[in-house]
Amino acid sequence: MNPPRTVHIAGGGLAGLALGVALRQHGVPTELHEAGSYPRHRVCGEFVSGITPAELETLGIADDFADAARPRSTVWYDTTRERLRAPLPQAAWGISRHQLDARLAHRFVELGGQLLTRSRVSPATDLTGWVWATGRPRRESTWLGLKAHFLDLPLNADLELHLGHRSYIGLTRVEHGRVNACGLFHRPQSFDASRRSDLLPQACEEAGLSKLADRLRHASLDADSLKGVNQFLLGWQPATNPEELRLGDFAAMTPPLTGNGMSMALQSALDALPPLLAWSQHRQDWPTTTAAVRLAQRQRFGGRLRWARLLQRIVLHPTASRLSLALLQRRTLPFDRLFALTR
Repeated sequence: MNPPRTVHIAGGGLAGLALGVALRQHGVPTELHEAGSYPRHRVCGEFVSGITPAELETLGIADDFADAARPRSTVWYDTTRERLRAPLPQAAWGISRHQLDARLAHRFVELGGQLLTRSRVSPATDLTGWVWATGRPRRESTWLGLKAHFLDLPLNADLELHLGHRSYIGLTRVEHGRVNACGLFHRPQSFDASRRSDLLPQACEEAGLSKLADRLRHASLDADSLKGVNQFLLGWQPATNPEELRLGDFAAMTPPLTGNGMSMALQSALDALPPLLAWSQHRQDWPTTTAAVRLAQRQRFGGRLRWARLLQRIVLHPTASRLSLALLQRRTLPFDRLFALTR
């Protein structure tokens, strides 16, 4: 019998690490290259919603969520006042990338995976056996993503969503009493970059969210957690080679408004697992493997990406946003249905 083929993973974020853990549970030789090291902060909502406990068990990572916060309620604001208060249709998980990535990396190594940190790799001529989960491809964008952790920041619900002028920001609790504030802003024009610790409040003020800016300024910022990104493309990412197997944000990036990005990364690993097991066990070739993964991703994520992009366009349009919030407030537009369409 032929020994199992080795799977090489480029990128040690959620998708790459979750896939690595799952493959090692099935005895697949797995080598993972990560350009950075652990632990580290990432621009991320740190709100896991849409994946099921059974799916986390299949990946072998359910225990890593055991002590996560469990958000169960949400409140939405516009620039003037509260517009919606509702229970979440499903309890989510609140956990930082700083903690989760480090846990998954440890689990991968514990299972016998080969983890190479500070190892940056580029696509080779022969893509066979390589999985690309290197995060968002860099694209010119008019958007700026910012995140930071705050202490001593009381919340009015487990998940706060603030809709500003062509911008939005979500707040949710993670571990150790911290609150993660993560927002998408149309590139601010009046930033004072020298006031680094004040970047998020400045962005909120420019978006018309002055009350939230004041709350952030009165809380305690973890300066190391402050991160930003400004080059990304939402939606499906263009691929030029059909034999390139892409996962996570490298395959598709959902608007952060939906709070579904972390779940999509984990579910993309889940969809890649059966085809990669078949390839490693010499039961199918590489083109069949990559085609199966692409089909699974299109079937799972196609609808929710369309709804997520539509929802983002609505909330970023002043008139459409006011109308949709009014419909949600009156229950004419069911919040549970809207939530389900983006998952």
